[in-house]
Amino acid sequence: MTEFREFTFPSSDGEHTIHACEWVPDGTPKAVVQIVHGVAEYAARYDHVARTLCDHGYLVCGGDHLGHGKTAQPTEYGWFSNYDGWVLVTADVRRLRQLQAEKYPGLPYFLVGHSMGSFLTRTYLCRYPGEVSGAVLSGTGQEPACSVSLGKFLSWIICHTEGKRHVSPLLDRLSLGGYNKKFKPNRTTADWISRDEAVVDTYLKDPLCSFKPTAGMFHDMMDGLQYIAAPRSLRQMDKNTPIYIFSGDQDPVGGMGKGVKKVHGYFKAQGVKDLELKLYPGGRHEMFNELNRDEVKEDLVAWLDKHLEHAKREFHF
Repeated sequence: MTEFREFTFPSSDGEHTIHACEWVPDGTPKAVVQIVHGVAEYAARYDHVARTLCDHGYLVCGGDHLGHGKTAQPTEYGWFSNYDGWVLVTADVRRLRQLQAEKYPGLPYFLVGHSMGSFLTRTYLCRYPGEVSGAVLSGTGQEPACSVSLGKFLSWIICHTEGKRHVSPLLDRLSLGGYNKKFKPNRTTADWISRDEAVVDTYLKDPLCSFKPTAGMFHDMMDGLQYIAAPRSLRQMDKNTPIYIFSGDQDPVGGMGKGVKKVHGYFKAQGVKDLELKLYPGGRHEMFNELNRDEVKEDLVAWLDKHLEHAKREFHF
């Protein structure tokens, strides 16, 4: 039977306390899987994914990022930091990874990042190469460089005229608010996340998922997107770290598959030796919450199991 635990640890920003949780399987776990959640959600939202992994012997953990979940106060939702937000959030992902390594030494360690969490995971692979046994990217993508530069410039202007904590309707229309246009006529404002209407309705009713990113967070994310697309960043990766990318081919974050293939191409060009890509027909943004979610979770378990035998068991931080 899976045991659910909650705990906290100091954030890299020196001010906040990160709320984290873990799901512990019966018996000795065969590996640790750390979930890196996306924007406007939180780690415990992956409870059903974690419990499936626990059923197969994996210990699962995850932390709520700055500005998210139980880490943040309601007045802080959608905001990282006054400075170096992307760097700080990535460092918090690493802090949890280090804490779990101390608690469960010698176990293979995998990162599973969704959406913004996939961008953070890609950042982690570049900043801290060789520290994980493998990485899984869900709902990832890469906007054209000109679009990212424009978004960064506009958010910089808004940060300086309205403040970093300002929620801009313009920036929302250019990002999350624009994704729903692909699925007109719309039933809700979040049709783009899943074909499962019950999932969409639950998401919209969840107070921890109802906020929009601030101009400061938007600017931080543009920083992150520029960083993970830069050849000099990609060259820092450990080419021996296996990477599994999956997405729905109707995910607007991944450019309906085109942006996902672009990311796959980045890794391939850098010589990543073990690289896999899967696009699910008809799937939208949250494949873990799609109509075929059981298939998606089974595929994840199969990939993890396949990479256990050759997973690194000694890490140096």
